[in-house]
Amino acid sequence: MSKRAVLLFAVATAAPAVAHDATPTAAQPNGWTYPFSCCSGMDCREIRDQAVLEGPQGYVIKLTGELIIPRDTRIKNSPDGQFHHCTVAGEPTGRTICLFVPPRSF
Repeated sequence: MSKRAVLLFAVATAAPAVAHDATPTAAQPNGWTYPFSCCSGMDCREIRDQAVLEGPQGYVIKLTGELIIPRDTRIKNSPDGQFHHCTVAGEPTGRTICLFVPPRSF
């Protein structure tokens, strides 16, 4: 392998992983980037409002029954006003890493 190929390989594999972007919406026409603390490139996705029950006790993820209380640090403000759910390994039934929530009146 040439020195150049070795150097390119070293640079490519040494680069830090980056989080992926949320899909553009009317509120965020250029999309937005999930924070690395929530996403390692595959863990986050937009979910429908109907996938989350909201109430004074917090947010219940319907698919898993997981309750995330309002003071939980996993709750983040959603830049585009939509729900986004980040889970371990990106599995829809995985443990929640972050839940991006739209502004509410609770």
